[in-house]
Amino acid sequence: MATVTEKPERWVVRKPAVTSPGGVVATQHQSASEVGAQVLADGGNAVDAAIATSLALAAVEPWMSGLGGGGYMLVRTAGEDRTWAVSFGMVAPGALEPADYPLTGEEGADMFGWPAVEEDRNMRGPLAVAVPGQVAGLGTAHARFGSWSWADLVAPACVLAQRGMEVDWHATLAIAASAPELAQDSDSAATYLAGGFPQATPWTGDAPRIRLGRLADTLRWLAAAGPADFYTGEIAAAIAADMVALGGRLSATDLADYEAQVEEVAPVSYRGSRVWAAPGLTAGPTLIDVLSRLATSLDPGAAPDGETYAAYAEALQAASAARLRGMGAGSDADRASCTSHLGVADREGTVVTLTQTLLSPFGAKVMLPETGILLNNGIMWFDPRPGRPNSIAPGKRPLSNMCPTVVELADGRRAGLGASGGRRILPAVAQLLSFLADFGMSPDDAAHCPRINVDGPDLVEADARLAAEALAVLEARFALGVRPHGVHPSSYACPNAVVWDPESGTATGIAHVMSPNACVGAP
Repeated sequence: MATVTEKPERWVVRKPAVTSPGGVVATQHQSASEVGAQVLADGGNAVDAAIATSLALAAVEPWMSGLGGGGYMLVRTAGEDRTWAVSFGMVAPGALEPADYPLTGEEGADMFGWPAVEEDRNMRGPLAVAVPGQVAGLGTAHARFGSWSWADLVAPACVLAQRGMEVDWHATLAIAASAPELAQDSDSAATYLAGGFPQATPWTGDAPRIRLGRLADTLRWLAAAGPADFYTGEIAAAIAADMVALGGRLSATDLADYEAQVEEVAPVSYRGSRVWAAPGLTAGPTLIDVLSRLATSLDPGAAPDGETYAAYAEALQAASAARLRGMGAGSDADRASCTSHLGVADREGTVVTLTQTLLSPFGAKVMLPETGILLNNGIMWFDPRPGRPNSIAPGKRPLSNMCPTVVELADGRRAGLGASGGRRILPAVAQLLSFLADFGMSPDDAAHCPRINVDGPDLVEADARLAAEALAVLEARFALGVRPHGVHPSSYACPNAVVWDPESGTATGIAHVMSPNACVGAP
C-alpha cells in the first residue's frame, strides 16, 4: 500500500484565473501583484511591471526574496521572435575559504541532502552569504528592456517598506518557523521577534505591522542613486562594512566585480510547441531533458490518467538521475556558474517570467544593520564535500533549481511558467507545461489539476486528490507516498502562470492555488 504521510484535508480550494485585455501580474503576494498591475495600467511594459513587482516583494514577503538574493528572468518580447535570459544568480565570495566548512560526519538538515557542516555555517550566519545579484539583474533588465525611469519603478517598494510589513497569520507562521535561527542574529531578532516572540494578529482586529530595519531608507537611496550604487556606491560600502563586522567573507571587491548576464535563448520543440528554458546553472536544461523523454513516452489522451502520471514519474526520475550524474562527473553544465516566482504578460504580448530567491526562508538569517537588507545563504547551494563539480569554492556560481520558462503553444498562446519550492520546482513546471501543451488545458484547469512530485531517484509523491486509478498505477510501479496539497507544510511547489492569447488580445493569470496570499493583479 502507498504510504499516506498525512491525513487528507477535507476542503476543496479553488482560486479562479483572472483575464484582462490590459495584461496580468501573478505573484505570491497580493500587494506585489497590485503594484505590477498599476504599472501596466499606467502604461508600463511587462519588464517595468516585473521590476516594480520584484522590488515590492522585498517589502511584503521578505522571507522569500529581496535585495540580498538573486535569480533568473526570461523575457519574450512582443513583435519579434526573440527570447532573452537575464541571469543574476549568487556567486561565492572571492575570499571564501573551503576550510571554513568542515563536515561533522552527520547527516545535514538542509533541503538538498548535503552532509552536515560544523555549526551549519553553509546554511546560516555570515559565512553562508554569497554575493547577491538581485539588484544587478533588475538594473540590467531595466537598461535593456524597461521604458520607465528606475526611480519610478522603485517608488512603490519604498511606500510599502515605509508602511511596514503586515503580519497576517501566514507571515506569523513563516516567522515562527524560523524563529530559533532568527533569534541568533541581533538585528533579525529585533525586527521579527520583538519581545522575543513572533507577532500575531489579534483574534479580532487589524494585523500588526513591523518596520524592516532600514530597508525603506535603503530603497529610497537606491531609487535616487540607481542600481549601480548597490555594487560600487554608498549601499555597497555599507554592506561591506557590516559584513566585516559580522565576520563574513563578502567584500566591496566582490560587489564591484559582480555582473548580471544577458543572453538570447534558443527554443526547443515539443509536440508543436516551442519552449524556452532558463539556461546554465538552473533546472532549465533538466526540464528540456524531461520534455525530450515525454515526447516519446507520453501518449496524451483526453485528460491525464494513471499512465500519464507514470510517464511523468519515469521522465522526472531519469532526468534527475542524469542531473546528479552530471554533478558527480564534472559536466560543464554543473561546473560553472524558499523562493518567489512572478509572471507578467502585458497588453502587447510581452511575457516575463522571473524566479528570485534568498534560498532558505529568511536566507542566512542575517539582517544588515546599516541597510536592513536580509542576505541570502547561497553557499548552501554548493556541495560541502570537496573535489566535486558543485563543491564550495571561491568565486564560483552554484547550481540552482530555479526554472522560469516560456512556451508558445501550438494554438498560438504564449505562456510564462515558474514556481518556488526548491527541488520541487522542476516537476511542477514540467507538468504545468504538459497540461497546457499535451491536454490543451486552460490556465485555470492546469493550476487546479493534481500533480506528483519527483525530486530524486526513489520516492514518488502524489497529491491525495489524484483518482484512485492513477494512484493504483503509480503504486504498482514506484515507491509511492500520498500527501495532501495543503498550505503548511507545503508538499508541492508553488507555481503560477500567465498566458497571452493573440486571438483575443487578452492575458490570463493564475496564482498558486493553496497560498492564502498568492494573487493575480490586472489593470
